[in-house]
Amino acid sequence: MSVQSSDKLGVAVIGTGFGEKIHIPGFQHHPHTEVVAVYNRDLGKAKAIADSHKIPFAYHSLEKILALKEVDGVSISTPPFLHYEMAKMAIAAGKHILLEKPMNLRAEETKELYHLAAEKGIVVTADFEFRYVPAWQLLAEYLQQDYVGKIRLIKIDWLVASRANPDREWNWYARRDKGGGALGAVGSHAFDYISWLFGSVKRLVAHLSCAIPERPDPGAGGQLKPVDADDTCMILLELENGIPCQLSISSVTYGGRGHWVEIYGEKGTLVLGSDNLKDYVHGFRLLAAPAGKPLSEIEIPKRLAFPQVFTDGRLAPFIRVVDRWVEGIETGKSLVPSLREGVYSQLLMDLTHQSNDNQCWVDVPDLDQFLAS
Repeated sequence: MSVQSSDKLGVAVIGTGFGEKIHIPGFQHHPHTEVVAVYNRDLGKAKAIADSHKIPFAYHSLEKILALKEVDGVSISTPPFLHYEMAKMAIAAGKHILLEKPMNLRAEETKELYHLAAEKGIVVTADFEFRYVPAWQLLAEYLQQDYVGKIRLIKIDWLVASRANPDREWNWYARRDKGGGALGAVGSHAFDYISWLFGSVKRLVAHLSCAIPERPDPGAGGQLKPVDADDTCMILLELENGIPCQLSISSVTYGGRGHWVEIYGEKGTLVLGSDNLKDYVHGFRLLAAPAGKPLSEIEIPKRLAFPQVFTDGRLAPFIRVVDRWVEGIETGKSLVPSLREGVYSQLLMDLTHQSNDNQCWVDVPDLDQFLAS
């Protein structure tokens, strides 16, 4: 890895939707990274974004981006159907990767990238931001301290209205074959934090549905086009330790309650949640109660607080993900959350689709066995 004379990692931002909103300002804010290049398939758009953010290089050719000696690593924030080929090219070029979720279209693709990166010594970090939100970190500590004792039930609701308006435009997100849908957008996060907080999954059963089967395509004069990607997901999981976990996700619920994780145990209850429907990071509170007592809010300790908060709540945890990526590159080892965690999240999404399509329970293989297969 070549490090710039400024001792900052030179980063190319690949994809400029979420990339421009979060990745570019996040890397520019971080003390050890510098955005040196930007990619968009539209060269004019790439140059305009580069000019507005004072980024020296802009291309619509990924090959040109990866050939730049100034680039040490890339962040890939394009739609998920582009991740596999782009990540393969970056690994072949010897560039480290920060990869957006969902990782790919299938777990087999993520597994291949995992092995390719390991062979080449490429550090890959997955952008699972909830691991770095203070209230979530405090929840993890309470669980590690056995606050609720033996868990009896985990209930997760993620109910928002982001796609409730049927006039919202048709694009790749409307297509299952392109990685669209609520499962990929937020289920990927949920599967990661279920694994992080509670352990591996033994089996699952799922029902996926689409409440809005057509949306207008602005590129076709507003013509209605079919939608086959899910907007509501009902998933029941049995964890390896036998704990039942109910996961309800919807992006079409006007007045939805937001994002809540409820943990009921023999010794007490923990509830983490936010009713903020506009920002999926701001607003989380942790409530706790010993058995038989009313819930009360727990103050977030200063040691877990973000050093700086931003208008867009996603930015502060993303900067902490960048911390992990930089640390991994400096130590030469992919740190959690890495592609290994990305493989597991993607595997659970694959099996969710399989369960829905076949209308049955499916067993979840051991991750080490899956990676070795």
